[in-house]
Amino acid sequence: MKKSIILSAMLFASVCTKSFASSSSEYFVDDAAIETTLNEGVEVNYLTPVSNTEVSTQNNMLAASASMPASSVAASKDPVVAFILSTFLGGLGIHRFYMGTATLTGVGYILTLGGCGIVAFVDWVVLLIALVQDEGIGKYTDNPKFFMWGGR
Repeated sequence: MKKSIILSAMLFASVCTKSFASSSSEYFVDDAAIETTLNEGVEVNYLTPVSNTEVSTQNNMLAASASMPASSVAASKDPVVAFILSTFLGGLGIHRFYMGTATLTGVGYILTLGGCGIVAFVDWVVLLIALVQDEGIGKYTDNPKFFMWGGR
């Protein structure tokens, strides 16, 4: 048993440390292509406004966004993004961090791997239902509880 564990660890280490290029000459950087790409780009400067009208428009937008309550910002989370995150990274709770869960709740979610996968699966189903019914995920955002679907 010990030999098989040691052999599998050695195999794992050799696969992880293997370089796929046989020599350093296979690694190359085409400086001319990089320079061409950078020179063909268009420089966009968002810091200097074009006119006074644009300045006042930007100031109005900044003032409006500063006066928005935090719940309206949190409610703007995209349910599709939350569902995709839950699908691929559900056990790690990345979808919960995206939706604004409390930090300690997220850490607990990671340490338990989403409640041994059960809570992560239920989260996935809840997000799927919210996505299909087009009801949004506003009621699940900024939820400090481990079970996001269980009331506030």
